[in-house]
Amino acid sequence: MLIVFVRYQSPTPGKRGVHTGVFGLINTLGRAGKLSDQEYRDWRCGNDWFTRTVTDPSDVDPAVYDERLHPRATAWFKSDAAHLLVHLERHLQILRNHGVACVRIDSANPGITIYEDEVQIVVDPLDPRAMTSYHPSGSLQSERAGRRAPGA
Repeated sequence: MLIVFVRYQSPTPGKRGVHTGVFGLINTLGRAGKLSDQEYRDWRCGNDWFTRTVTDPSDVDPAVYDERLHPRATAWFKSDAAHLLVHLERHLQILRNHGVACVRIDSANPGITIYEDEVQIVVDPLDPRAMTSYHPSGSLQSERAGRRAPGA
């Protein structure tokens, strides 16, 4: 069976020319104070759930998001991790509520694997112009002690 990898991200590149993932998009809204009280609780609950449920690749390999080694490292869910993808629905709804575009990208080969576990991979894109995301150190989820979530 061919495994397809799934990523949710901005359809347009940011200032650095890269596409921010779903966690980066919603974390930006949350940190900027743009969420309602209920959205804020849902955002935190969702992020906390991912922290408890999914391995942080940088806990296993601290170099996986090293900007010098892997400046375009991008996390993707495995498509058979549907039990995780369903937990993104509230994040995606919050983004829609705020007019923040976030698209699903499916790929059979998103890049050279630099980390893999049961539910996710982190890759260096094969094509440097690929629609991928950049993970500056500690930017995705500082509320969670600098942990990163997959698909971000």
